[in-house]
Amino acid sequence: MSPFLRPSWSRRHFKHKLHTPGCFVQQLSRERRGAPAPPHAPVSASLWRRLVVVEAKMAAQAAAAAQAAAAQAAQAEAAESWYLALLGFAEHFRTSSPPKIRLCVHCLQAVFPFKPPQRIEARTHLQLGSVLYHHTKNSEQARSHLEKANSVDAAKPLLRKAIQISQQTPYWHCRLLFQLAQLHTLEKDLVSACDLLGVGAEYARVVGSEYTRALFLLSKGMLLLMERKLQEVHPLLTLCGQIVENWQGNPIQKESLRVFFLVLQVTHYLDAGQVKSVKPCLKQLQQCIQTISTLHDDEILPSNPADLFHWLPKEHMCVLVYLVTVMHSMQAGYLEKAQKYTDKALMQLEKLKMLDCSPILSSFQVILLEHIIMCRLVTGHKATALQEISQVCQLCQQSPRLFSNHAAQLHTLLGLYCVSVNCMDNAEAQFTTALRLTNHQELWAFIVTNLASVYIREGNRHQEVLYSLLERINPDHSFPVSSHCLRAAAFYVRGLFSFFQGRYNEAKRFLRETLKMSNAEDLNRLTACSLVLLGHIFYVLGNHRESNNMVVPAMQLASKIPDMSVQLWSSALLRDLNKACGNAMDAHEAAQMHQNFSQQLLQDHIEACSLPEHNLITWTDGPPPVQFQAQNGPNTSLASLL
Repeated sequence: MSPFLRPSWSRRHFKHKLHTPGCFVQQLSRERRGAPAPPHAPVSASLWRRLVVVEAKMAAQAAAAAQAAAAQAAQAEAAESWYLALLGFAEHFRTSSPPKIRLCVHCLQAVFPFKPPQRIEARTHLQLGSVLYHHTKNSEQARSHLEKANSVDAAKPLLRKAIQISQQTPYWHCRLLFQLAQLHTLEKDLVSACDLLGVGAEYARVVGSEYTRALFLLSKGMLLLMERKLQEVHPLLTLCGQIVENWQGNPIQKESLRVFFLVLQVTHYLDAGQVKSVKPCLKQLQQCIQTISTLHDDEILPSNPADLFHWLPKEHMCVLVYLVTVMHSMQAGYLEKAQKYTDKALMQLEKLKMLDCSPILSSFQVILLEHIIMCRLVTGHKATALQEISQVCQLCQQSPRLFSNHAAQLHTLLGLYCVSVNCMDNAEAQFTTALRLTNHQELWAFIVTNLASVYIREGNRHQEVLYSLLERINPDHSFPVSSHCLRAAAFYVRGLFSFFQGRYNEAKRFLRETLKMSNAEDLNRLTACSLVLLGHIFYVLGNHRESNNMVVPAMQLASKIPDMSVQLWSSALLRDLNKACGNAMDAHEAAQMHQNFSQQLLQDHIEACSLPEHNLITWTDGPPPVQFQAQNGPNTSLASLL
């Protein structure tokens, strides 16, 4: 079925190398790759001279704006010399090579004992939160300072005032627009953020920066995708594609724009569950990242100050492309391919995290683990999946922001694990918790689909609730999301329900609709599930020939995925079919296959339920538990597995 995740990178924390509290794009590092700060090497003297000249020009432009701002600030806030001195020291330590972050933090903290005006206090909290967020792993303190700055009511007027007086300095004006848009995004005010990004795009066009115009528009497109404003997204992405193709500039900047553009296209297709339709875009994206990996920074600074931005470092982009490839492979049912690219991405992430504490790397890691956990549950590696769920818990313990963004997904994964080990009451509790924690439509539909399948398997215990759920995900009438994959899955669940009710003709209608939709977009796992269930229906009806025509391709497809549960189901049906048809040798072969699959699943089941992490299935409230008590042994029924 469709991955239930909104990839957290689609709400990316766009790292900024300066002291802003997170921006949509990174400043083109004034210490270019190979600059003095570790782990870089020295730049050429000629480049350094050119850089200093550019900096001096920008500083002169900024100085005029700063003087005006300082005059207003002096009148409004009566800022004393102690504040300016501490702020100057903090900036000096932050921009030192290497940065002296501890001293920078001390200088900013020294502001509070002076009991400054509210605006200065809010701004200092904002600066402290930003420094801690970008340069340390102390996410709790960073969050605390950012929340205190929230008095974002105090930060926003400062940014708006700075935006008004910076129109003659393109770099600062664009940077401040990005920063204020990020602030609105953090507050979930995506409408205001989109408006600001639109203003930035128009300003960049006026000052002759098509490159930064594209960055503003692509960032706006990302937010529109998050808001599901698809009618606005399509023309905007078309315009972005034209700008990116026509822009002639630094090759790395051009290719990074193309990666940004293609990532939005690919995630848009995957959100819609269109696994087959996305293949051309995904192939272009993979080729594009290969091109970037061969390019080297030529150390040429842009002539237009408004172009001094970039989206992500190319190392981060490589991981991102691995990630969307894993997402595609998971949806399409190419689970071995998903495993291969997950391993590559996690290895790259480990290397990057040794040198870079950017929060986006932890987000990438969590999303990769979420997808590979689903793969493990399908391929019959529940014990490994459970240990990886525990790993996600540990990552979320280190970052409240991560937990806030992924709590619903984490409980959904635990629900899927509970289903795989036949702990249906725990599965119900986990899915119910996940529903309480999410307002994301696709994830909601995925959870409800799985919860309905739990109720179906439990018989008559929850008939009233089940009917209500099935009505809310009725694929024939106003399905709540546009995802092709989730709608196909809803047809399958309706077919499963009709099968258990003994309404076989109705079940066949739903399952044929699932097959039609899954074949159209190469949704291999849904195809395999639908085929084996249809085969079971025909077997019950006594149509052995038609049953065999369904079960044999189901087994072949399940072996290719590989899907252990469908293989177990198919082998049992093949055994019974061949017995009924008098094919003793084929029946014996199918029985042997069924026995092998049963033993593998039984062994994995016992191992998973014996792990201390198995106790996670009882966690439904608050942050993830820190420690686990060992189990005495598995306490769940194996009957449904065998």
